[in-house]
Amino acid sequence: MMAQLQQGGPDEKEKTTALKDLLSRIDLDELMKKDEPPLEFPDTLEGFEYIFNEKGQLRHIKTGEPFVFNYREDLHRWNQKRYEALGEIITKYVYELLQNECHLKKVTLPVDAIETEPKSFIFMSEDALVNPDKLLVLIHGNGVVRAGQWARRLIINEDLDSGTQIPYIKRAIEEGYGVIVLNPNENYIEVEKTKAQVPLSSDISDEPAEKRERKDKIQKETKKRRDFYEKYRNPQKEKETMQIYIRDNGSPEEHAIYVWDHFISKSAAENVFFVAHSYGGLAFVELMIQREAEVKNRVTAVALTDSVHNVWHQEAGKTIREWMRENCCNWVSSSEPLDTSVESMLPDCPRVSAGTERHELTSWKSFPSIFKFFSEAVKAKNSLVKPTPTRRSNRIKYEEF
Repeated sequence: MMAQLQQGGPDEKEKTTALKDLLSRIDLDELMKKDEPPLEFPDTLEGFEYIFNEKGQLRHIKTGEPFVFNYREDLHRWNQKRYEALGEIITKYVYELLQNECHLKKVTLPVDAIETEPKSFIFMSEDALVNPDKLLVLIHGNGVVRAGQWARRLIINEDLDSGTQIPYIKRAIEEGYGVIVLNPNENYIEVEKTKAQVPLSSDISDEPAEKRERKDKIQKETKKRRDFYEKYRNPQKEKETMQIYIRDNGSPEEHAIYVWDHFISKSAAENVFFVAHSYGGLAFVELMIQREAEVKNRVTAVALTDSVHNVWHQEAGKTIREWMRENCCNWVSSSEPLDTSVESMLPDCPRVSAGTERHELTSWKSFPSIFKFFSEAVKAKNSLVKPTPTRRSNRIKYEEF
């Protein structure tokens, strides 16, 4: 019909314009909400009638079946909100596992926070700052995941082992590592505008202009990503809200630098190791840019899993790229067998296959290889010989452009 109208004369063109204008005025979100049930969901796993079984799989209490996303047909938005509500419960459940099963302690950020300001937190083992030998730092990717998670989708649809950082934490503790678990997506609190306090400003007068500009740029980029992830977060809400950012932790990059300055750099460990997934890899590279000398002095090896960092876009210098080539390895999504060398166009760290083509599974599938990589890095450091990232991969040679 539209095509026929467009082929007609002036009258038809006017009708076409009018029709387009009418369609543009239709609020599809409002139409979809008219027949939508209230967005009211249980606040416990039991309320959802789900439980994690002995294998760490989420199963229905009565039927034993896996989680069903399309609980109500033709109500995708409502189903999505139900999924997100379950996800929030799982986030709290994982926090409890970190404390009760992994015996990590919860530490509030900023360290000097007053009672009324927004706060975040991280988790760490009791010996994280005093272990004289090894410290493992875990950084997840961007999005809805929080401390202790690699991928919410895996936790809900697969199991806790593949979707959480718990296997890494348990093995690290067994092998004598201290552990720090970052929480880079916990950047702000959301409050009603009518009740909101004036947000804390990052424009501190005694900060260099260049530092303020970089922080502002990072916060703007973080907000843009947040808005994308939150697009359908609460379509029925009528109250306007605003985000109040957490001081010095308003983005994953800021968070990584803050935890480095206040915890990691003050630890006693001779060997510090990082595992950083997806956007966590970008946050680590930003940390290197901001604290290059300190990182080089303290960090023994870095395992990235399908990292989205880019040494060109992030303007990482030649000395950083050289260090990454010698001390980092990126396990990427690939159809090749685990640890097979994968070619890269960027002059940074070697890339090897994680043994899976699924981005969210790369941390889990590369798990045994990463701990082997760390062990080899310690041996090489002690013998003053740099390690190869894996037994089957060959170090890729790069030329500086």
